[in-house]
Amino acid sequence: MTSNPYPLGLRLGGRRVVVVGGGAVATRRVPALLDAGADVLLVAPELTPALSAQVDAGRLHWVPRRFAVEDLDGAWLVHVAIDDPIAAASVSALAAERRIFCVRADDRTAATAWTPAVTRHGPVTVAVLGGGDPRRAMTVRDAIRDLLAVRLAPERLAPTQSGSDAAAGAAGAAGAAAAAGAAGGTGAAGRQVGRVALVGAGPGDPELITVKGWRLLTEADVVVADRLVPGLLLDELRPDVELVDASKIPYGPSRAQEEINQILVDRALTGAFVVRLKGGDPYVFGRGGEELLACAKAGVPVTVVPGVTSSIAAPSAAGIPVTHRGVAHEFTVVSGHVAPDSPASLVRWDALAGLRGTLVILMGLKNLAAISETLIAHGRPPQTPAAVVQEGTTGAQRVLRSTLGAVAADALAADVRPPAVVVLGDVVGALDG
Repeated sequence: MTSNPYPLGLRLGGRRVVVVGGGAVATRRVPALLDAGADVLLVAPELTPALSAQVDAGRLHWVPRRFAVEDLDGAWLVHVAIDDPIAAASVSALAAERRIFCVRADDRTAATAWTPAVTRHGPVTVAVLGGGDPRRAMTVRDAIRDLLAVRLAPERLAPTQSGSDAAAGAAGAAGAAAAAGAAGGTGAAGRQVGRVALVGAGPGDPELITVKGWRLLTEADVVVADRLVPGLLLDELRPDVELVDASKIPYGPSRAQEEINQILVDRALTGAFVVRLKGGDPYVFGRGGEELLACAKAGVPVTVVPGVTSSIAAPSAAGIPVTHRGVAHEFTVVSGHVAPDSPASLVRWDALAGLRGTLVILMGLKNLAAISETLIAHGRPPQTPAAVVQEGTTGAQRVLRSTLGAVAADALAADVRPPAVVVLGDVVGALDG
């Protein structure tokens, strides 16, 4: 005899939740648990780069081994995110003995709890269970999400076309591929090819993705995601979506750009709709242009969806406008991932030092001391106001205020970590008092 599930909202703040497995499924599920304030214990021999970043940030505990029964001590909930049915059954049986509800990614019928299809609007969370059918649940969820969006902000659903597809008139094959936009095409061998969408996910808050970006994400067959993508967006993917973790952790493991390009092309050539989900905007130090060119060369049509860039959003979330009347009439965004004295640097730091406006530096923590010294050496006053915004727009946002002469040492002492945006200029204090 089957029975309907009993809907319940779990208040997991400070309570232990055990996640068994460190792959793509766990990558999708852990962000929602962290958002709920759960004390997450992750048990797995290896982790994806995205999960490793969560561990490095101190947001969860990782036990680098296979599951052991003592891992259930003190647990309120268990998520089994492994594809070994025998091991999964063993974990869920042990959880049942201890009367701990257990979610199983491999077998919903054997689970004692189901994860619903979820949509979030600020304090409002809507969870839909589809009687064991994830597609039905997500279809209903999406309809509710659209209804809520219309009621909350009708103008958000107005169709927008300009600037959403890759630029019309772009030179050569890249422009032709981009102009093809949403529809797939036929390859040289006569087979139907899919398409790729380069989608900017925004600066960190999952609600800052555009309506079009979210819609394409819900339609994707494959999602290739960066480390800086809001994890809650991945929690809303269909269960059958292939998630490729293309995380690029600063100064750590990375997947070669050429490999990412090949993944996009290969999946699209099988007929799949591939969403390349990128933090911020695809074209603001996002290497989106390289990915578009690779797809164009292979005859794969591309759509580009702009995203809210952290270069503006992070300062804004910290109360810092990048321009302000009577204070700054210009702002410059620069990458700091290459040291000023490196032969590989393309930045004219001497010229930037002479500007009076706002200077926003992305990916510059590692080289912040050298950047500050270079700017001061070329005339930028050491007392210039400075701020560092870590994980802007998220619940983990931190803001450090300092001066150009002291900001590198202050950031080091405060253990500020990437991702972080550095802002230099009088706008740092423009809204104070």
